[in-house]
This record gives sequence, structure tokens and C-alpha cells, in this order.
Amino acid sequence: MEEAGASVVTAGEAELNWSRLSVSTETLESELEARGEERRGAREALLRLLLPHNRLVSLPRALGSGFPHLQLLDVSGNALTALGPELLALRGLRTLLAKNNRLGGPSALPKGLAQSPLCRSLQVLNLSGNCFQEVPASLLELRALQTLSLGGNQLQSIPAEIENLQSLECLYLGGNFIKEIPPELGNLPSLNYLVLCDNKIQSVPPQLSQLHSLRSLSLHNNLLTYLPREILNLIHLEELSLRGNPLVVRFVRDLTYDPPTLLELAARTIKIRNISYTPYDLPGNLLRYLGSASNCPNPKCGGVYFDCCVRQIKFVDFCGKYRLPLMHYLCSPECSSPCSSASHSSTSQSESDSEDEASVAARRMQKVLLG
Repeated sequence: MEEAGASVVTAGEAELNWSRLSVSTETLESELEARGEERRGAREALLRLLLPHNRLVSLPRALGSGFPHLQLLDVSGNALTALGPELLALRGLRTLLAKNNRLGGPSALPKGLAQSPLCRSLQVLNLSGNCFQEVPASLLELRALQTLSLGGNQLQSIPAEIENLQSLECLYLGGNFIKEIPPELGNLPSLNYLVLCDNKIQSVPPQLSQLHSLRSLSLHNNLLTYLPREILNLIHLEELSLRGNPLVVRFVRDLTYDPPTLLELAARTIKIRNISYTPYDLPGNLLRYLGSASNCPNPKCGGVYFDCCVRQIKFVDFCGKYRLPLMHYLCSPECSSPCSSASHSSTSQSESDSEDEASVAARRMQKVLLG
């Protein structure tokens, strides 16, 4: 074992690399215990332990007692069904790589993880290629996490509590069975990279426009037919991947429209005609309702809407090559639409405004992948 493994020592730190040795948990246990005894008298601390592609079915017990200063642990490509309590003893662990195992059951992660020192130290966690059907609740308490990878699992949804991970910079959830993106995902101020490819996502919530640090958004191989107009607000976005979605190539209009209620008609009249009022002039429900008005995006209309609107998809040019469908909301079917076909001979002023807006966004976008 001594000759097969590799121990790399650099100035003041050490790495122990025992990858692809096909050793069992029992064999590795005895070796780690021996190495742990050696390390107790050594000047340098072991910071990185690489154990991928062996035959481990559980974490070695010697981890907790022999390697207190460990910062990186790689146990990928084994046969682990659970990460045991030994993990909790690694108080300074920053990176845990446990991809391509058999993790996914209710006891896959150790009890007390959220209350352990790992909650403050762990920054990178890779659990891709396992069997998780939901994001473990304890992971959502690891407040120091900067990178979380759960790709290639069996996830059905993204929990709203994902917003707890306020330090998160990279989130990889590709290759699952996710159907919806929760609006709370837009509450991650540091997120730079978001990978949601190869899922079953049908729409993107406009709240994602709040991800002002986002640089790369991967949405390819989903079921998207349009994008929210608000995506143009992602001012730092450099890469948007949309290939493999049923993004239609012709103008699409949805005029499903329910008549406005009397409450909405009253509120629209007050807003459009700028009728002055005091809190004593109107019923309480109408006063509250007036605060939820949205302006019609057509600058020639000048109308407003509340609950009743017309959804319409507008195709805009990105990078001078791709046409992306963005969702618009109009105040009524009779509203002069800001949307028209790219081949329409008489382009309205409102469409020109939208195209100008898209052109500005296009200059920010460095790469749009549709095919």
C-alpha cells in the first residue's frame, strides 16, 4: 500500500493521494490509522486527502481522529450510501467531493450537519451523480457554501429555502427532473453561475432578473417556449445557453383574455385620467388595489392594468443573429401591440423601442447558445 499510494508534501502542507487503488474500506482504515499516527508527530499538517475510485462503502473511522486539519476530501466514484458522523469531526473542511456514489437515502448525510462546524467552514460541495430525489434540508443550512453541485441526481424540485445560501456563487442542478424554478432563487446576491440544463423546466420566473451578479445561465434541453422580458435586466450576463428548447421561430400571440372586474375598471379609470382623491374618498379595497398597478409596455398606449392583462410573446434580436421570445403583458387585446413579426413591413415605434432595448442588452451578451 505504501508504494501504490502517493504522498505529496509541499512547503508546510501535504497531500495524500490514494486514488484508483481499488482498496476496500477495511484496508484503507488500517492505512489511514497508521498515517494518522505518523502525522501526529509531523510538522506539516495533512490538508488534502484524495480517495476517489476505490471500493469504499463507508467513510473510514480514522478520518475524525487522525486528520483534524483536513481542508479537502475527495471520496468520489466509490460505493458510499451514507456520509457518516466521521465527517463532522473535520472541523476545518472546505471542499467535499462525493460525486458518483450511491448517496440519496434519508441517512445519506450525518445528523447534526447543520449544527456542526462544517456549517461555517464548508465552501465547496459536490454531490453530483448520486440518487437524491430532493435537496437535503441540512444542506440548506450550510451558510458558507460558495459552490453546490447536485447534477445528475433525481431531484424533482428546488426548495424555496435555497435562498438561505447567501454566499452561493455557483449552483449546478443540471440533469435532474426539475419542472419549476422557485422565485426565491432570485434572492442569491452572489450567484455567478447557474446551471439548470437537462431538466423539464417550462418557464423562467421574472425574479431571476434580481441575480445582478449572474454571468452564466445554462437552460439548454428544457421545455422553454419563452423567456420573461425582465431577463434583459441581467446586466452582467455573458453566456445564455438555450439550445434544445422548443423556442418557436415565428411570432406567437396569446390573446386569452378575461374581461376586467368592476374593481379593475374603476382603478384603471382613476389611474389613466389622473383623478385626484384622498383616503376618505374611496373604499379601502380600492385604495389598496391602486398600489398594484402596472404600466402597459406599449409607450403609445399609456394604459395600466392590474389583474387582467393579455400575455404576448415578443421576439427580439440578440447578438444580431438569434431571436429570443420574451414575455410582454398588455392592458387589453385592443391595445396597439409593441410586437410584430420580424418580416412585417411597417415596424411600429413601440417595436423600435423594444428592439433598441434588446440591442443594448445584446451588446452586453457575449455568447447566446441556441444550437
